[in-house]
Amino acid sequence: MERLATCCEAIAATTKKLLKTGIVADYLKSRPTDEAAVSATFLSGRAFPAWEETTLQVGGRSLWQIVASLSGRDEAEMAAAYRQHGDLGAVAGEVLPTRSGQGLDVLEVELLFRQTAATRGPAAKAALVRDLISRATPLEAKYIIKIMTGDLRIGLKESLVEEAIARAYGATLPQVQRANMLLGDIGETVRLAAAEHLDAAEMRLFHPLGFMLASPIESAEEGLSYFADAAVEDKYDGIRAQAHIANGEVKIFSRTRDDITDSFPELPDALAGLPQEAILDGEIVAWEYPESLSDTQQVVDDKISRASEQKAMQLGRARPFSVLQQRLGRKKVSEKMLSEVPVAFLVFDVLYAGGELVIERPLAERARILDTLLRAERKPVHRRGHRGTQGKTSLQESFAFEDRGEQQRAPASIIRAPVFRNMSADELEELFAAAQERGNEGLMIKDLSSAYTPGKRGKSWLKMKRELATLDVVVTAVEYGHGKRVGVLSDYTFAVWDSDRLVNIGKAYSGLTDAEIAAMTQWFLDHTIEDQGFRRVVEPRIVLEVAFNNMMESDRHESGYALRFPRIVRLRPDKSFEEADTIETARQIFESQAPVR
Repeated sequence: MERLATCCEAIAATTKKLLKTGIVADYLKSRPTDEAAVSATFLSGRAFPAWEETTLQVGGRSLWQIVASLSGRDEAEMAAAYRQHGDLGAVAGEVLPTRSGQGLDVLEVELLFRQTAATRGPAAKAALVRDLISRATPLEAKYIIKIMTGDLRIGLKESLVEEAIARAYGATLPQVQRANMLLGDIGETVRLAAAEHLDAAEMRLFHPLGFMLASPIESAEEGLSYFADAAVEDKYDGIRAQAHIANGEVKIFSRTRDDITDSFPELPDALAGLPQEAILDGEIVAWEYPESLSDTQQVVDDKISRASEQKAMQLGRARPFSVLQQRLGRKKVSEKMLSEVPVAFLVFDVLYAGGELVIERPLAERARILDTLLRAERKPVHRRGHRGTQGKTSLQESFAFEDRGEQQRAPASIIRAPVFRNMSADELEELFAAAQERGNEGLMIKDLSSAYTPGKRGKSWLKMKRELATLDVVVTAVEYGHGKRVGVLSDYTFAVWDSDRLVNIGKAYSGLTDAEIAAMTQWFLDHTIEDQGFRRVVEPRIVLEVAFNNMMESDRHESGYALRFPRIVRLRPDKSFEEADTIETARQIFESQAPVR
């Protein structure tokens, strides 16, 4: 482990990507294959392969207490070290003592990680972690903690580890990328590369693939400038989801590759009867259903029209994200919750169908495959504890209402996301306004000739959305940043006025320049009311203008609201803190959004 930690130090010491790649390649080539495989996972910032659902479930506070106890440092000394370094791993490397007999190898660390993950109870976990950290050298402990917290911070992305594997074992980068994409396991990719068997990598159902990502655009004109033939869809404010379906079994994964099937127990029933194995990409949204659940047709028009908008509305409409939020993170969903917060899976792409991976085919062809798949007659399915679907032919798939006394479970729908074609800039603006009127964030604009590239963000998929509004707010607390912002106060909690008192409504850390942050850091240091270590309560004098996508009711802040995707537009030195916006302004913005029904 000391060799790996030394390798990490060398990687962190350079900003040159080629040099980083060379350091990793030399390290991997110098180690036995099993050690190199585990090291590649660690160098990707993970304790376990991406496809695994295994988690350590060790909290940051527990790690903090373990490091403090082993170091003999008090809270003030620990806080001072944290302010200097900005992450607990670096703090551990500084404050932990060196003792004889310390030192672990990489495979031991992996074994101890797995033992910790398998152990139940915070006290038992803490005992294992304490033993692990105490046996490590300070430098090893630094990177063990960084890996445990998923916060490696050495300027090394998984894409660079892929380049290093290709370089170390004489493979091509596309070979390595494809194997890692199919396996979701960069360690297994190392093993195949070392054996010169990368071509043997096969896709495994129920191991989530990476999601294709979109780049933001500022205008309709920009959205039409990158490619000639575009598909245009609403951008829904839900959670991205990838559904794997085979032989009546269904699993649903989030963008972070977590299994979220249990949070949406009605969706497997609607998906299980698909006539062939498939992997679908889409968005899960809280959904308001039309009064009549009649069969609907696919919405693909040559140009925007009132008729095509009416078709889109026949499917129902999305409800605000704050409604969906009630369903997130639940392992058990009550019948009451299923009834009050029904969901739909808006499907817009297919990655695998009929035993064949189709991500390299153009979007236009994948769309035809998806349409055929969703129109096909469903197979009878008998899933234990569930009522299956059969014989359905509509693009909106619903299972039967279940009688629960006064409660009736709402239908679960698999909806082909409506698609529009061949927009002019004016028509795109019109469609954008219509999408927001339907309660959606904006538009997605996609190149019909593009392949599906997991984990990549390019100009083949574009997202067009605009802030709901801006608020002038007062900074009430600040925190030290991370990475290049270690040592500066860059994370701001802010508030609005509620009568004669300030109530917090959000937190943001992006939008200001390094020079502005440096200047504000000194101001906040000079105007601290309460020093809480890495966080400071400050005099409420600084006014910011913040933008956000939408607002939701939330008990996270005392205002009763939370802002979704807030970012700092600018400092407002022209405004006194008394001129900041009020809770009434926030309430008006909230009520101006699409109604929660």
